[in-house]
Amino acid sequence: MPFRKRIRRSYQKPIVSVIIPARNEEVCLESCLKSLVDQEGIPFEIIVVDDGSTDATRKIAESFRSVRVMAAPPLPEGWGGKSNAVAYGARHARGDWFLFTDADTIHKPGSLSRAVSEAERHSADLLSYSPEQIVKTFWERAVMPIVFAELAATFKPREVSDPRSSVAAANGQYLLVRRHAYELIGGHSSIAHTLLEDVDLARSIKEAGGRLFFRYGGDAVKTRMYRSFRQLCEGWTKNLALLFPDARELAATRMAEFATIAAALAVSTAFAFFQHFIFAAGFALLTAAFWTRFLKRIRLAHFGAFSEMLAIFGLPMFAWLLRRSVSSYARGEVTWKGRSYPAPPPEPASKRVAEKV
Repeated sequence: MPFRKRIRRSYQKPIVSVIIPARNEEVCLESCLKSLVDQEGIPFEIIVVDDGSTDATRKIAESFRSVRVMAAPPLPEGWGGKSNAVAYGARHARGDWFLFTDADTIHKPGSLSRAVSEAERHSADLLSYSPEQIVKTFWERAVMPIVFAELAATFKPREVSDPRSSVAAANGQYLLVRRHAYELIGGHSSIAHTLLEDVDLARSIKEAGGRLFFRYGGDAVKTRMYRSFRQLCEGWTKNLALLFPDARELAATRMAEFATIAAALAVSTAFAFFQHFIFAAGFALLTAAFWTRFLKRIRLAHFGAFSEMLAIFGLPMFAWLLRRSVSSYARGEVTWKGRSYPAPPPEPASKRVAEKV
């Protein structure tokens, strides 16, 4: 029987199981749960899976009476920690939809009901939003727009949402999945080995004949992914080599872009200092042209004007993080939230997608 007929059902009032994997999330979990428990317009349950936290994560979750709290089982060999936690939550969930969302997300009023309606409207088996990114420190403002602009260029939402295209992507901070679609592809057990579980889950569903819907979702959810320079480095080191098929080449390209803009500005300034104003104006125009092209790409990431201006300083840092990510996987020394993942990953999901297009 075709995939569509096996997983599509009609709901008058769908039930959603919100599943939150949480490992040492005491800083942000309370805000996340407060934004979820007051959702209206649809029946839902909230499950927090405590993934071996050593801080107050479990205590905070248990302070919400309507939240079911459970402990993740021991991490099986070859599994990623997040996949293990959400798979366990899914096994105990009662909903017709699963919303996999992170503890650092904040959900806007009514967004859960609207998301299910949007998924139904687009006949989607997986709906994913890329949240509004909250950035506060210099490096957050400089680096995050660069990364998300590259993601927007690599995983174009219109292509992801087009059933005729093989391009697949999702953001693990907000994954709304039909239960039947999830179970049909084997859930997280089928992608247990990967640290890029969101993209690979979406790819598996699309390859099985399911439909995806992906867009920027700042109207529904927001998040602050990293709260320190160390977290930012560790997080993107884990992800960048998997997200971008030619990470070394991209690093060289972005470093060259930064060098070109900086050199043109320096030459313009030098000519102005020596009062060669015609040449100074020429190089100033060249600098403006390169800068305008850069900003046009950065605006795809949906950050504010201040962050867009600072993003130029994020180019060399982004190039360094790309190379660091590739080197870390080559050495088998990837760490995330206190766990080490020594085995090099399989071929990046984004490369598999790119080769099919």
